[in-house]
Amino acid sequence: MIYIGCHLSVTNGYEAMGKTMLGFGGNTFAYFTRNPRGGKSKDIIPEDAQALSALLSEHHFGKTVAHGSYTMNLCASNPSTRENGLDMLQKDLHRMEYFPDSYYNFHPGAHTGQGAEKGIELIADALNRMMFPEMHTTVLLETMAGKGSEVGKSFEELREIIDRVTLSDKLGVCFDTCHVWDGGYDIVGDLDGVLTQFDKVIGLDRLCAVHFNDSKNPCGSHKDRHEKLGQGFIGMDAMKRIALHPALQNKPFILETPNDDSGYIQEIRTVRGWME
Repeated sequence: MIYIGCHLSVTNGYEAMGKTMLGFGGNTFAYFTRNPRGGKSKDIIPEDAQALSALLSEHHFGKTVAHGSYTMNLCASNPSTRENGLDMLQKDLHRMEYFPDSYYNFHPGAHTGQGAEKGIELIADALNRMMFPEMHTTVLLETMAGKGSEVGKSFEELREIIDRVTLSDKLGVCFDTCHVWDGGYDIVGDLDGVLTQFDKVIGLDRLCAVHFNDSKNPCGSHKDRHEKLGQGFIGMDAMKRIALHPALQNKPFILETPNDDSGYIQEIRTVRGWME
């Protein structure tokens, strides 16, 4: 089996997100640690965090996936942008200690003209500076579509980051189906081959979570435009094969499709139906 859910808003608190996902019929979810387009974060009330943890345990949820802000660019050419990103990363990783044994996912960043090698160096340096031995969180690097100067468009680039991080045992990867497809990996015609390549380059033991999205664009377009399940170029048959693939079982699958609540409820119902 897999765990299936979607992104939820933290506006009403942490326990409220768990209750919302129960109502949606899911058993995992993702949330932004702070405003995804800015830097503000919601204060954590310890009792609220504890109530969420109790609810997740009671209802046998999979691991939840926190998501760093889109504005956090650890490898930007602008020093002030990098420093702002470092500040967000440091605060986020310490906040994650309220939710032990969960995932913190982020977009590796855009090198903004410095070149991928420099970007990789800066990202690894940021992680070495801000990760700490006592942390109970696994940090996930997200696979990217390769638009603009994004770092992480290939499995090899993610591997290079991992190899430069001292606490690499606390690093994993979030496999975004739209991103890898847009990045040129044919998960429709050769899913086994793509996962075999991932295993050879990174290791399937580091594939911790899946962003489960169809794509509005053909393979290799480097566009990063998500689509509802079955309505894009990946298609429902391939999405089902991904969800049922033996190598991806027992992992949180997070929907980031362009839906409202009713749409997410239907997609969660669809995915859970595949597993019956």
